[in-house]
Formats: sequence, C-alpha cells, structure tokens
Amino acid sequence: MDKLYERFFTLLENTSVNFTRYLYADIAWQSRLIGIIGARGVGKTTLVLQYIKQQLDVKKALYISADDLYFGEHSLFDVADDFVKSGGENLFIDEIHKYLNWSQELKNMYDSFPELRIVFTGSSVLDILKGSADLSRRALIYPLHGLSFREYLVLNHGVQSNAYALPQILSNEVKIATIQHPLPLFKQYLKNGYYPFGTEEGFDIRLHQVIVQTLETDIPQYANLSIGTSRKLKQLLTIIAASAPFKPNFSKIAELIGVSRNSLDDYFLYMERAGLITQLRAGTNGIRALGKVDKTYLANTNIIYALAQSTADIGTMRETFLLNQMQVKNNVLSARDVDFEVGGIAIEVGGKSKQHKQIKGYPNAYIAKDDIEYGYGNTVPLWAFGFNY
Repeated sequence: MDKLYERFFTLLENTSVNFTRYLYADIAWQSRLIGIIGARGVGKTTLVLQYIKQQLDVKKALYISADDLYFGEHSLFDVADDFVKSGGENLFIDEIHKYLNWSQELKNMYDSFPELRIVFTGSSVLDILKGSADLSRRALIYPLHGLSFREYLVLNHGVQSNAYALPQILSNEVKIATIQHPLPLFKQYLKNGYYPFGTEEGFDIRLHQVIVQTLETDIPQYANLSIGTSRKLKQLLTIIAASAPFKPNFSKIAELIGVSRNSLDDYFLYMERAGLITQLRAGTNGIRALGKVDKTYLANTNIIYALAQSTADIGTMRETFLLNQMQVKNNVLSARDVDFEVGGIAIEVGGKSKQHKQIKGYPNAYIAKDDIEYGYGNTVPLWAFGFNY
C-alpha cells in the first residue's frame, strides 16, 4: 500500500485550505459512513482532502481513489483490513461509483470494522438506495453543488460574505461591503463561475470534457447502456440546449432520436442526476416530490454557455441561474402565472424593465430583476439570489 500512501500525501500537500465549501460545516463527519455525491468537477475531492488536512491525524487517515490501478489486483475490503490493522481510523474513498460491487463492499467494511469511519464520494448518477446491498440505513448522504455566486466571489476575488436565508434575500438585506458594482462579476460568474476550476486555463475545454465523460462513461456505466445509447444522450442534450427551457413533448423527442417513450424518461432522469439538466416539477395533490415535469433546463449557466454559446437566450440564462441557486436550500416548483414558486413564494424573473403585472393577484410575490444593483420593495436584484448558500 506504499504507493497509495504516497499518492495520498502528494495530494494532501497540494490541497489549499484557504477556502472551504458551504457543505463543509454541515457534514456530520463523526458518523461511521458518509457519502458525498455530486456532478463531475464540483469539488468533492478537494472537500474531503481539506477535512483531512484540517481536522485529522494524517497518520490515522488514508485517501484513495477507487479507479486506481491498484484495485485491479486488490479489493477495497483488503485495503480497509490492512489499514485498520495498522491503526487507521478514517478511510476516504473517492470515485467509488467506478468500483464494481461498491455497495456490497461498503456494507462488508461497515459491518466488519466498527472502529473505522468511512467517507466516500461518487457521481450524482450513483443511486445509493439502489445498490446491491442496503446502505440507506447506514450511510448519511450529502449532495454537493457547484459554487454559488457568493462562493465564487470568496474563492476568486477574496470577497468575504455570509450566506443569506431566502427571507433575507427577499427583504433586500444582501450587501457586499467591498464591491460597489456587482454586475460585471455576476456576468463573469454566469460564464465560468459555477465550477471551482472556472478560472483555470482551458476552462472551456475542460467543461466540455466533463460533459462528454458524463455522457459517455458515467451514465452508461451506471445504467449499463451501450455506446449507441450514449450517442442518443448526446443528441438529447443538444436538443435541450437548443430549446431550454421547454415543456418536453416526450413522444415527439423519442421519435426524433429513435428511442422508446419509456426509455426517454430514464434518460432525462440520468442526466438530471448527473448534473447536466434540471427538471422543474409541479406539485401534485400536495405531494410536491411526485409532481410531473413541467419544464426542463440545463443544470447551470456555465453549461448553457458551453453548449449554446452565442445562441444562448438571456431570459433562459436568468431563469436557469435562479433555479440553480435556489434549489440547493429550497423547494422550487413551477407556477401557473409566474416563473417559479420558491418555498411557497411566487417569483418572476426578468430584466430591469420587467413590470409587476404578472405577480398581481399573488399575496406574496417578488420580481427578480437582472441588470440592477440594488433592490426596492418587492423587486430584488437577480444576483442577490446567489447568496443563499
């Protein structure tokens, strides 16, 4: 295992702890089994390495990646066994969805080593409740999203600010002490601010690689799909990028790309779990989680720029941003006369000339306006919604 330790210490040495994500303080790190899931590139690996570096005795910790060539001849269980026997207490397993029978192996490790704490990360495609062993009662699962606008300002511009709850945002309490004009930075965030690697050279190429790897590797591996089906997924994402937001006509789309209607439902769900799209649902008989899909969006504005480029619609961009930022902490649904219902509050999204006529008749409704620096009454700057986490 010397090579595993060597790679671990190299990664740890190169991990910065100057900035930690919103989820860091929310995780019950002392639990015996923790899963952190999220789309490619949102910072899962950095999060766990930061925790090790800041909070643990590295002599009793080990970080490994499940796609390491080492596991061509060794099992995760064997590594855990050797680790515990050498005094190890905290085992971190990255990219666990790339390891065959990961679920059963985790169960065996959990049951065999009660003194061992295990943290694993995986793609959002990974469905922990459908593994070959029942981990749902053993594991605490935390989803990690990309950077909020607030986090982007902290990470890339050194602008410190607390997160604001939705009522504070709607009351226009969001303030950025050191920035007089937030709009230029907000526009930049929409293009390349959602992913922690957004300011690195070659961001566009890397983001395209994330999208392609998700479609060609992650989803097919999880759902046992063929190479031909992964091409269908690419076609489908292209259709969504050209049309979003749209009310999907599943029968028409299924005919267009040559798949069955039932398969299409699964494809949409796979891409949603993988962090490529977001399906906006309507409430049904009070059971909101079971609502049917009303509209489909690309998951974040960076993906819009990557796929739609110059044809990106500004209205779609605005709606995508608000949905993306609000869904982390709030229940977001479609609404009859306005764009969204966020935590039971009607919100209409638009530019600075947006009128209030669409929210008339709603007792508790707001306008989220782009291209304004400050809010007033029930008008809130669109950028302020990026301070919810």
